[in-house]
Amino acid sequence: MLPSQWQSYMAIFALCAFKTTCLDTFIAAVYEHAVIIHPEHLRPFSQEEALNLMNKNMDILEQAIISAAKQGAHIIVTPEYGISGFISNRLKIYPFLEDVPHPMVNWTPCTDHNRFGNTPVQGRLSCMARNNSIYVVANMVDRKTCDPTVSKCPSNGYYQYNTNVVYDSEGKLVARYYKKYMLTKEDQFDTPFETELVTFDTTFGKFGILTGFDILFHDPAVTLVEKLKVDTIVLPVAWMNNLPYLYPTAFHAAWAMGMRVNLLVANIHNTVSQMTGSGIYAPDSPKVYYMDMNSENGTLLLSQLDSHPKLSPPVNWSSYANSIEPFSTEQEEFKASILFDKFTFKELINDTGNYTVCQNTLCCYLSYKMSEKRTDEVYVLGAFDGLHIAEGEYYIQICTLLKCLTTMLETCGRPVENASTVFDMFSLSGTFDSQHVFPEMLLSGLQIAPGEFEVLNDGRIVNENGTSGPVLMVTLFGRQYEKNKPTNASIDLGSALLMRIITMVFVLYSSIW
Repeated sequence: MLPSQWQSYMAIFALCAFKTTCLDTFIAAVYEHAVIIHPEHLRPFSQEEALNLMNKNMDILEQAIISAAKQGAHIIVTPEYGISGFISNRLKIYPFLEDVPHPMVNWTPCTDHNRFGNTPVQGRLSCMARNNSIYVVANMVDRKTCDPTVSKCPSNGYYQYNTNVVYDSEGKLVARYYKKYMLTKEDQFDTPFETELVTFDTTFGKFGILTGFDILFHDPAVTLVEKLKVDTIVLPVAWMNNLPYLYPTAFHAAWAMGMRVNLLVANIHNTVSQMTGSGIYAPDSPKVYYMDMNSENGTLLLSQLDSHPKLSPPVNWSSYANSIEPFSTEQEEFKASILFDKFTFKELINDTGNYTVCQNTLCCYLSYKMSEKRTDEVYVLGAFDGLHIAEGEYYIQICTLLKCLTTMLETCGRPVENASTVFDMFSLSGTFDSQHVFPEMLLSGLQIAPGEFEVLNDGRIVNENGTSGPVLMVTLFGRQYEKNKPTNASIDLGSALLMRIITMVFVLYSSIW
């Protein structure tokens, strides 16, 4: 047994002894918050103005916390930027900062307001947790003083961190986590020098903390699950609707299934920025989720979860694909891009067929039967094996059954929201190098499809009884955590500038669709 596991078990044992009992199940809540943004958010704020804005957002969060507690929730997760809103300038965000101490200081801000200076946000969050006997996960901005004469210290003399805080049901600060992986536009924040692996123990399981796209990287995400053995991940996000593979509800449901862990996701609700999509996900299926681009209101989600998820045997994601010969077809391959990833595609020309598409070391295998082969819709089998460079740099392998935007093949890979073709069956698999593969499915209208597919132990995602609606995509998203991105030393100034331009185009592309 690893020392960290032993320490965790002892901590949980002590908690359970103190609280009388450990719980086999618990009620989780997430709140998708329509964050209030100041109409003049581009100008500098005074400290009083910043606190007034944060209090307006916390007024709304407090009502959600009270409602969740009345319905029996043990923990609630609120979104990234849910208190401060979007302040994308390093100097302008300064009035929103507070000094968040390490949880080892044993502090309950609700009853000890002035111990660490002026901390009104932490005091109020702590009281929300204490007054409602519920764990509260919130996102705020932390500052840490540094010496401006030291090379790594920012010129204003402070490190500024995108920070998650957790307060237990008595209002005590039990966890603090600094976001690691930023989009290029998040220049207002510093990146912690070391990746943090932050957990907290409760009477209803062991929890790990991530923020936003941290979920896409080995450290901290995989290490929390596979080495530190957390039962549940909490994930505040400000996640855009990145079709087709990082669409929030579909990807997060797939990640929980692929990593075999509970996942609580609270997203910002901001339709202008294409941000919506929150949920409570278990390894076997999504429990409850929300996605609404037509409303401007937030929503509260609750569901019961197992404190320690019951896990099925692990999947060997390449077992089936490595055991068969490539399907023979005369259909020609073509290339098309999804964002900046150049896929290899084959068009599905008949209502029934077997196809193989390969790229680099990845071969994807598809068997399918459509209810009808329509002349006004085109579907393809696609493969991508390489370095993804849109919102971040990381290696992926993808096998996908995908509807194209139009019947013109050059539109394959562009965002599409509606379809008319129902499938009587499908079986998709691939020769993945990694065991971290996430199975996704979207139906027409951007609806995720729990219960519409089964993942077999040999790595196939299958539907044998027909889909309940038209299909947009069926995907196996393989994340090659084992391969590292290029080192910073190998990226010259021109490449860095190119990455910044790519990120800006990516954000614009996502907002258009």
